[in-house]
Amino acid sequence: MPLNAGDSGYGAVSVPATSASADVTEAAPLLVPQPGPEEEAWRPMTKEELERKAGGPRWAQVRFYLVLLFWVTWLVMFIASIVIVILSPRPVVTPLKWWQKSLFYQLQPEMYMDAQSGRSEGINALCVQLPHLKSLGIGALILEGLFHQNKSSTNLTGEGMETWPQIRHLLGESNKAGLRVVLDFCHVEFLESVEDASERSDRVQNTLRFWLRQGVAGFAICDTDATFSEKTLLMWRDVLREFNHEEERIIVLKQTTDVLPSFNVSGQNNVTLVDIVMRSLLPSSPKLLSGNEVAAAIGSHLQKAEDGWPSWTVGGHTSNDLNKLLLVLTMTLPGSPAVQYDEETERRQNYSINVGSSPKESNGTMSNTDQNKDLSSVLFTSLSHTRAREEALQYGTFTFLPFSSGNSSLSSPPILAFLRSWGCVHFLVLLNVGPHSSPLDPVLASSLPEGGVFMASTGMDRRGSTSLNTLKLRPHEAVVIKLFESAR
Repeated sequence: MPLNAGDSGYGAVSVPATSASADVTEAAPLLVPQPGPEEEAWRPMTKEELERKAGGPRWAQVRFYLVLLFWVTWLVMFIASIVIVILSPRPVVTPLKWWQKSLFYQLQPEMYMDAQSGRSEGINALCVQLPHLKSLGIGALILEGLFHQNKSSTNLTGEGMETWPQIRHLLGESNKAGLRVVLDFCHVEFLESVEDASERSDRVQNTLRFWLRQGVAGFAICDTDATFSEKTLLMWRDVLREFNHEEERIIVLKQTTDVLPSFNVSGQNNVTLVDIVMRSLLPSSPKLLSGNEVAAAIGSHLQKAEDGWPSWTVGGHTSNDLNKLLLVLTMTLPGSPAVQYDEETERRQNYSINVGSSPKESNGTMSNTDQNKDLSSVLFTSLSHTRAREEALQYGTFTFLPFSSGNSSLSSPPILAFLRSWGCVHFLVLLNVGPHSSPLDPVLASSLPEGGVFMASTGMDRRGSTSLNTLKLRPHEAVVIKLFESAR
């Protein structure tokens, strides 16, 4: 059919009559697009155009609500954080005084004053060791036995003492080393031969002032002394107050009886009359105490609350292994630890001064005794440094935990334990007084954070992290664990 079959045909196209009409007719499109407006080339929007587009009512409204949402959210979070900080319980830091932070070291200078080698030699050897004592964390010395030979003397000042030059040298070297000195007046009769009460009081005050001028930091008395009375202690307090402008001077009370008498001074108890009450963890006994006796004594002290600021010392005699356990206990209980020097301590633990002895045997090897001394010295140093830097061990709360071993019997003491806590930091102290290995009670262990890290142990061989569910205490072992808060 021809394309142009008349006027009524569909799709007729008029083509000019040229010589190439046939070719043009076949190549021409059926629908010719109508010419449109000339398209503009693409280009980015200018600043003015962008501001004009963004300034529309729709975008302005979106921006307003987004900014409003941001500030409302920030304000709510800020108020919530303030409420959390205010309502969250937090410990209140109470500044500790020097005697609350110090580790006391009880010394008997008469042990160092050997008459055969000269009285000054022992004191000089002690003075050489004072910087080492300071490096171990010891902060104060309690000098015992200075006045025993002058018990009935009417003059307790330095001029009345045969060893006064050595004692004066010791006081001076202690002050240079940064160690405070407390004089022990226990069982010393203060001018009892002087009948006139006024004259006796004046002489006692002069005696106290003499020693305070020499730089001593305080005095220690026993609860059985005649000095331990309300009237006498008030007089001593007045004298100490004269020297407190330099640093606070203290009165240490050594408790030897079960119950202390109560003094009422202006509605206050005897805590205001003495600063530290020194208590023994163990009862005095001529023989070594058994594990059950040690466990009973420790448990009685842990379960009852004590008034005042205590200072703990071992007191009784036990085996070497239990002595290490008691050292851990003494250094982790609330209060000021007091390490006692005696010949047994020198021979077994050596956290005292070894004067004139060599740590090595003649064959160049270390004996079992020396190895034990070295181990105890490391344990003592580790505990003292840990206590000095951890707030929980200085003034943290104390919680007694009635632990018992899963396989304990009546003949085996239970595991004793307690917590020292400060804020979110918790120290768990475990004491296995018995002669057998024992795991922890799983019921009570489940109430504590499962994980922790060893800080110290009697064998000084516990290191790294541990789990309370798998921990098993060795015979006569004590461990200190810093607990991890469980993530829940």
